[in-house]
Amino acid sequence: MLIYFGSKWESWVIFLLLYRFFPSLRGSAIIFRPETLVRWHRAGFRAFWRWKSRRRLGRPPIQPDIRALVRRIARENPLWVAPHIHGELLKLGINVAQSTVAKYMGRRTGPPSQGWRTFLRNHAPHIAAIDLFVVPTVDFKLLYALIIVRLERRVLVLVNATANPTARWVSQQITEAFPWNEAPRYLIRDRDSIYGLVFRRRLGAMGIRDRPIAFRCPWQNGYAERLIGSIRRECLDHVVVLGEQHLRQMLSEYAAYYNTARTHLALNKDAPVSRKTTPGR
Repeated sequence: MLIYFGSKWESWVIFLLLYRFFPSLRGSAIIFRPETLVRWHRAGFRAFWRWKSRRRLGRPPIQPDIRALVRRIARENPLWVAPHIHGELLKLGINVAQSTVAKYMGRRTGPPSQGWRTFLRNHAPHIAAIDLFVVPTVDFKLLYALIIVRLERRVLVLVNATANPTARWVSQQITEAFPWNEAPRYLIRDRDSIYGLVFRRRLGAMGIRDRPIAFRCPWQNGYAERLIGSIRRECLDHVVVLGEQHLRQMLSEYAAYYNTARTHLALNKDAPVSRKTTPGR
């Protein structure tokens, strides 16, 4: 029997009357405070829902690696729906229900799209980028270095230097960089005035589509800008350029190192011109 024991005198009177007329209640009575009642209620609430949420017979749980695989397939193939993913899982020997695949593939917030990263990856073999940067010499003169890079494997196709860059000189570099049967489909460049009418006509004659970036948006030519940063940090920041011939020689040596030896995170830590693994001794 439970008796509420508060601080008011009425509770004492009730307890005394019960003890007067029913002395045997003394052995079965439990005296408690309000906070004790609240604690008991919370403990009972937890025990009730623990019992209600106990494991019952039904479908076996899906392994975490299978759930992760379903989400990965759905993320990397945004045009696939549950039946398609379910069929691929069956071909892999993973026997799950199609409703389970639909449950774990996640909801799409917008229409199916390949995304800009996938779009660029799909078109990278047909895109090249070009850019110029300035290099000071030992006598404080300015030389101009030109780079042309193909986006697919980050191959530095051409690097050259001159003291007087012109549209004809840049056009000649395009001709030397790409044979007529290996020219890219698109060329990304900035809006420098050196890429004038002569340059654009040369691109048109070679079947290359000119793609200038937006005004004051160098990030749109990010591959070339990043390559220029690598050339500065790894080469030019550690030497003093003596002249045009000296700069051209250093850039040629760096291009050979960059293409055949330097590894890239975006290429699974391989060089642009893939090299074989040499076991250490």
